[in-house]
Amino acid sequence: MQKQAYHIFAPKNRRTSVVFASPHSGNDYPDWFVQRSLLNAHTIRSSEDAFVDKLFADAPGFGAPLLVATAPRALLDLNRAAEELDPALIQGVRKVGHNPRVASGLGVIPRVVANGRAIYHGKMSRAEADHRVDHYWRPYHTALTNLLKTAHAKFGEAILIDCHSMPHEAVASVSRRGGTRPEIVLGDRFGAAADVDIVDQIEAAFVRAGFRVSRNTPFAGAYVTQQYGRPHRRQHAIQIEIDRSLYMDEVEITPNADFETFRNRLRGVISEITELGADTQKDVAAE
Repeated sequence: MQKQAYHIFAPKNRRTSVVFASPHSGNDYPDWFVQRSLLNAHTIRSSEDAFVDKLFADAPGFGAPLLVATAPRALLDLNRAAEELDPALIQGVRKVGHNPRVASGLGVIPRVVANGRAIYHGKMSRAEADHRVDHYWRPYHTALTNLLKTAHAKFGEAILIDCHSMPHEAVASVSRRGGTRPEIVLGDRFGAAADVDIVDQIEAAFVRAGFRVSRNTPFAGAYVTQQYGRPHRRQHAIQIEIDRSLYMDEVEITPNADFETFRNRLRGVISEITELGADTQKDVAAE
């Protein structure tokens, strides 16, 4: 097992209540994991939010911490509850009710990668599953919880930006229904995870940068936004999904020719988002 489950890139001066996090861009694939898998080293990366950590790497320069997972999503999914264990994959786990994510093989320890391709042959022990949760999931979520608590204590508010990417074809259904294909999807669980004013301002920042934006369709947010979005406590969680084709070759899993141009566009959006949280410091000082 790898020694560290995450990295925190901290700003020199914490000047905003905003916390950026990338739970799915981890790409530290242990040799034992790749060797055990039915998939080759390239195919197993198909569920990875490749390069999202690089896209948001400017956040600390604007005064916001960036939390980045090191474990790959195929090994363990940090955007699932620790209890979302798959009885079809893990020995000794009993089916309790119907969980569509687990049923499709996308529990906290995934059974499949993109397009339903199986990762393993046979099952793993419950002990191994628990070990992964203890050594990857719990440290990451402890770190995230602490970052949000620190923001709340310092600024009276915490704004979590949960950073993801989506396959280009993931939003094809939107255009097939006659809508405009979005490049950015903001998820706030239909208003349950964040105040609408904050989401409006984040959307406006993306629109000013020239992006097509939709909200909650087709991605409204999963475990992270549900768990950490508590707007009545002034803790907000917004999921950002970015069309991968804007900055990478999805087949080769490499940055494309537009990568730096896209990153420069995104840098301005990151700056505007961090300013939302910087305003809260004035509010606390005034009180």
